[in-house]
Amino acid sequence: MALIRVSAAEAIADLGRFDTIVDARTPAEFAEDRLPGAVNWPSLDDGEREAIGTEYKQVSAFEAKKRGAALVARNVAGHVERHVLDKPREWTPLVYCWRGGRRSGALATVLEQIGFRVHVLEGGYRDFRRAVVAALEAMPEQLSWRVVCGPTGSGKSRLLDALAAAGAQVLDLERLANHRGSVLGLVPGSVQPSQKAFDTRLWDALRRLDPARPVFVESESKKIGDLRVPESLIGRMRASPCLWLELALDARVALLMADYDFFVTDVDAFCARLDALRALRGRAVVDSWQAAARAGRTAEVVRDLLVAHYDPIYLESMRRNFAGVGAPAATLRWDGSDGSLRGAAAAAIEG
Repeated sequence: MALIRVSAAEAIADLGRFDTIVDARTPAEFAEDRLPGAVNWPSLDDGEREAIGTEYKQVSAFEAKKRGAALVARNVAGHVERHVLDKPREWTPLVYCWRGGRRSGALATVLEQIGFRVHVLEGGYRDFRRAVVAALEAMPEQLSWRVVCGPTGSGKSRLLDALAAAGAQVLDLERLANHRGSVLGLVPGSVQPSQKAFDTRLWDALRRLDPARPVFVESESKKIGDLRVPESLIGRMRASPCLWLELALDARVALLMADYDFFVTDVDAFCARLDALRALRGRAVVDSWQAAARAGRTAEVVRDLLVAHYDPIYLESMRRNFAGVGAPAATLRWDGSDGSLRGAAAAAIEG
């Protein structure tokens, strides 16, 4: 049974037809980004690949290939023993490496010789990455967007969750980026994905959306933490109808205190993050916020941050960048309760 070679375009058109998507690259390459749902069966681990590369450059290509072949054969045997012995004859894998060459070829050949129907991704991850980048340019234009706007702490992310629970289509960029979108937005102890992984997550989310139905998205900037949102998506969002979400100031403070409770309990981390605002607000202002937080007046600091910092900056940015914010398609008001939020979501869907 011959190996079946598929292009990146053919593969991503229906990834679900493969029982297992096998990434034969190193764990470090796999961690940076991979095809959705892929598992890592490395032909060489990180240390082995580095050692073989050094031998290739400093000794000879021939000697490096011999040593590499022994390592790959040993690793492939291990993968077969651990992952393949229980697979039925009908099992259909897709195997790839960086360029669809030797690393995936060694594993695919063994699987094909066993008798499985093995697909190999032509051009490997490299061509998949190119297909994702190209798709991200085109996909936002095919969808109809509704942009949820509103001041910091008004509950835009919570509204997206309520909309999704009500059956609406939602694109949650902050969740994909693992960041809440402001200078305080990275959860302590958490990390953002790589830019490539974020792009893949975004592509994977976009491809599942129905162009016949609107998609609700929050009014993000060009960057979420350290990650860039594709210009094609930002452009479509900024030209789309806006919904304005309102919540009273006291309720916004309470919501932020609940959502960012880790800063309430770890004042030192909160004060360290406030240091990033010195260039914008000045040393004296930030010093006063930090002193108040250390004195247990975190709610007071949050209120001041909203009124003096976030609200004016956000409003100016929205007016400058989102064409529909001046005359929103709907103004959604809620009081901080779950029932009120569900009502706002229903009004957004009806509008």
